[in-house]
Amino acid sequence: MLNKLIVLAALLLPACFANAHEYKVGTLEIAHPWSQELPPNAPTVAAYFVINNQGKTADRLLSVDTPIAGEAQLHEHVMQGDMMKMQHVPSVEVPAGGEVTFAPMAYHVMLLGLKDRSLLTDGKRFPMTLHFEKSGDVTVEVAVQKQAPDAIQEHKHAQ
Repeated sequence: MLNKLIVLAALLLPACFANAHEYKVGTLEIAHPWSQELPPNAPTVAAYFVINNQGKTADRLLSVDTPIAGEAQLHEHVMQGDMMKMQHVPSVEVPAGGEVTFAPMAYHVMLLGLKDRSLLTDGKRFPMTLHFEKSGDVTVEVAVQKQAPDAIQEHKHAQ
């Protein structure tokens, strides 16, 4: 009986990790990297995630890259007068003990020069590497979804 339980646990363990959508590097945790399914003929797509810094010093996201795009840029949305505009930023500070959310209409990673559009359909995943000033590099798997995760949808409806 014990042997069967050990075998069962060994079989289920990879499934638990496969469903986990959180990554850790240094004192940083990166939660639920995701991207919306690519609309037909769209030249770009954005990727989103949350960075939580559990450390006592700030860190900085310097850049991002992925093999599915020629370029990955850090962007933010800002209000200029009456208009919301998207602009490129050189880096994003992650405060000590704080959190930075990459989400629609906020910080996001813009993927330009898309190389493999087949990976940008619902249910697929693609790798993306985040380069931090202090914590170093971490590669995450970005989940492609038809629509924003429930937490994002609920936030939009609450506004």
